[in-house]
Amino acid sequence: MKKFDIRNIRIRKVSVDDLDDRLLLINLYATQAITLIIGLIWIFFQGRNPLNLLQFFDDAIVLLWGAGFAAAVIAADLLISWWVPDEASDDGGVNERLFRNRPLWHIILMSFIVAVCEEMLFRGAIQHSFGPYWTSIIFAAIHVRYLRHWIPTGLVFSISYGLGWIYIRTGTLWAPIMAHFLIDAVMGLIIRYRRES
Repeated sequence: MKKFDIRNIRIRKVSVDDLDDRLLLINLYATQAITLIIGLIWIFFQGRNPLNLLQFFDDAIVLLWGAGFAAAVIAADLLISWWVPDEASDDGGVNERLFRNRPLWHIILMSFIVAVCEEMLFRGAIQHSFGPYWTSIIFAAIHVRYLRHWIPTGLVFSISYGLGWIYIRTGTLWAPIMAHFLIDAVMGLIIRYRRES
């Protein structure tokens, strides 16, 4: 039996182009599962029930907050991408690789999973401990691929702060989940169908 030697482990920088489609999806779903697990554990340690964060709402205003915020973000992002050169908002090609060849159902599924998992951790757990400002700093830092350029970093921070604000206003995670889902899904669909034409 061959002995395991930790000295044989080599760490190297990997580009998104080095990953095949299967590995890229495994990475996406694994990181989202880890995000959800950390969020649920954190909420339990806070002495709260995560299901209470997902209580359904009686008022359609929650839908308006989520959809309205998503529409504002999408409009701002499209305006920024119209005036800002591509290299100033480059994410290393991750979004392009994730969305460009996906069927519609998979873009919707990915967007929903990301929205639920990230909002459970960031708005549900971290924001309860640190407030929306520091949560947004952490949220921007976690989105490492945007940190090379200040425009996408500022946009991610602003979106996160806005998601935290609508969570405070509505009192339910469904508003930021809906907004996050709509932002990711619409931007994913834009990437998917813009590349076809």
